[in-house]
Formats: sequence, structure tokens, C-alpha cells
Amino acid sequence: MTFTGFRGEAFEFYEGLLADNSKSYWTAHRQVYEDHVRGPMAELCAELEEEFGAVKLFRPYRDVRFSKDKTPYKTHQGGHSGGFYVQIDADGLMVAGGMYAPTPEQLRGYRAAVDSDTSGKRLQAIVDDLRAAGLEIAGDRLKTRPRGTPEDHPRLDLLRHRSLYAHEGWPADPWMATPEAADRVRAAWRRLRPLVDWGHEHVGPPDFTR
Repeated sequence: MTFTGFRGEAFEFYEGLLADNSKSYWTAHRQVYEDHVRGPMAELCAELEEEFGAVKLFRPYRDVRFSKDKTPYKTHQGGHSGGFYVQIDADGLMVAGGMYAPTPEQLRGYRAAVDSDTSGKRLQAIVDDLRAAGLEIAGDRLKTRPRGTPEDHPRLDLLRHRSLYAHEGWPADPWMATPEAADRVRAAWRRLRPLVDWGHEHVGPPDFTR
């Protein structure tokens, strides 16, 4: 089916789930989730697939085995393709791209690439361009600096990152109930492509299963 947008019921579903994250709420509103969240998200992912590759949806259930938070359901629905990410929740729509949860080997590759003048300067330029375009740069960071890194390293801020991604989002708005939502996600992923491609070249694709 063709993606036509996310209607208000999708955001209302997650507002209710934030207030009552329980099996009883989920059971009573399961069809709303299927019709207004997962269904439209699957249609959106299908539209993006030709340009960005297969986009997979995350399961709505949280893994609570090792978490103090035992609420059973995620309060968002996400989809991913390589280093690209899209998410809907009570607040609206969000897109992101970059390097997530790298393995120790991938992190070593990332730091070596950042340290290199050629690949490191290219990454710095990509990050600067994304900031200038209004995206936020985020990720898990060391409080100090990696062992052996000089204090005056020109890319010390990037070397502190243990994950690195850029993201932008939009609050729930009437245009999200139209095909314009797909256009905005597609345009955002195109802006993020240089960062995702840099990560694939120097780090490898992210593993969203970990």
C-alpha cells in the first residue's frame, strides 16, 4: 500500500502508552497500533527501500531482562536501514543517521580514521555541514580523551565519541498525516548520507540487534 501519512491516532496512542505502559492498555489499543503506527511505518519504509535499501522495523516490546525499568513496551516505533533511522512517538517524527553501539574493533577503526588527516578532516567537514544545516550531533562520549591522545589534537571532540550520529525531528503536525512525511524523511536521510557512508567505509555497518 502507498504511504499516506501518520494520523493523529498514532500520537494519541503513544501519549496513552506513556501514561499507562501496561499489558491491559496494549491489549485494548493493539488495533490502533497496528492500523495507525506499525502499518503506516511499514508503508513509509517500503517507499524508502528503493533508494536506501531494506528498512526493518523494530519490535514494540522492550527487553527487560537486565533493566531496572520493567515497563513492557517501547514508547516509540523505529525503523532502520544500515546507519539510517526513523522514529515516531508521542512528540512527533525523528530521523537520524550515523554510528551506533560499535564493537570494540569498530571503535578502534573509528578512532584511527578520525586520527588520520585525510579521513578525519573529511568527517569533521561532514559534521560541520550537518550542524550548519540545523541537525544535532549526538552520541556517547568520553569525559576526558582516549588514552594516548594529545590534548591539542585538532579533532579531539570527535575522538571522544564512542558513538556518533546526527538527528533532527519535528513535533506532531498536520503535514504528518500526508505523504509529505515521506518526503521529509527522504530529504533528511539524503542529508545524512555522507555521515552514514563515512561510517560504512571506516567503521562498518551498525548492528541494531545488540
